Amino acid sequence: MRTRNSSGRPAAGPWPGRLLLGLFLLVTAVLILFPLVAAFLGSFMTNAEIAAGGKLVPSVWQFANYKEAWVQANFSRFAWNSLFVSAATTVGTLIVASMAAYVVERMKFPGKALFVGLQASTMFVAIGAVVLRPQFQLMVDLNLNTSLWGVILILISSHAYIFFILLSFLQGISRELDEAARIDGCSSAGIYWRIVLPLLRPALGVGALFTFCGAWNEYLRPLVFTLNNPNLQTLTVGLSYLRYGSSAAVQTHYLLAGACLSILPLLAAYLVANKSFMQMTAGSLKG
Repeated sequence: MRTRNSSGRPAAGPWPGRLLLGLFLLVTAVLILFPLVAAFLGSFMTNAEIAAGGKLVPSVWQFANYKEAWVQANFSRFAWNSLFVSAATTVGTLIVASMAAYVVERMKFPGKALFVGLQASTMFVAIGAVVLRPQFQLMVDLNLNTSLWGVILILISSHAYIFFILLSFLQGISRELDEAARIDGCSSAGIYWRIVLPLLRPALGVGALFTFCGAWNEYLRPLVFTLNNPNLQTLTVGLSYLRYGSSAAVQTHYLLAGACLSILPLLAAYLVANKSFMQMTAGSLKG
C-alpha cells in the first residue's frame, strides 16, 4: 500500500532503488552483449582491420569471410558431427536422467541416499582432465575410442545436474496420479512412459537445452578421441583450423566468422526451448 504525504497525494515510490537496479541491469547487459556484437562485426572485417584495432564497424563489409570460413573449416562435415554428438547426448541424457529421477522419487531401494549423494558429488567436485585418461582407456577396452560414440557415452554419464532438475520437478507431481494408474492396472514402466514423461515436458525442454549446449561446446574430449580420424572431429575442434592459413598467417576474420556460424544452432535450440523456460518459471512462481 502506497503512503500519502501531507497534501493527501500518493508519495513517490522508491525510484532511487529502481534507478540503481535499472543502471545495474543496463551495465550488465552491455558487458554481456558487447563482446558478442564486437565478434559479429569483426567477422565482416579484413584481418588487417582487426589487427589494427580501434574500429567497431567495418569500413567495407566482407561477406565473403563466411564463405571462406565454411570452405576452409570443412564446416558441413564438422557441423554434422557436432549435431550428431549433441543430439545423441541430449536424447541419452534425458532418458537416463528422467528414469533415475523417477526411480529415486517414486521407489524405495537400498543405497538410495548414497546414490543421490554420489550424483551430487559429481557436480561439486571439479576433476576436469584428471579423468580423461581413465575415460579414454575405458573406451579403448570397449572398442569405442575410434568413434564418436565414446564421446557420447562419456557426456551422457555427466547428467547429474539434469537429474536434479528433473527430480525437483518430479517432486511437484502428485503421487495420486501414480496410484490411480496402478488401480487401472498400469505398471511402473507404463506410469513412467504415459504419465511422468508428459508431465515432465517443461523440465525436459530445459534439460535438453542445457545438455545440447554443453555437448555442442565440448572441445577436449572430441579432440582427444578424434586425433587419428579428422573426419570425425566436431565443429569446436574444426574451428581451430581457421586460426592460421596455409602460409601460417593469422586468420582472425575467418575464425570470428566461423564462431558466429557455430552459434546459430545454439540460438535455434534456445528458441525451441524458450516455451519450456517460461513454463518452468511460471511453475516456480506458483509454487
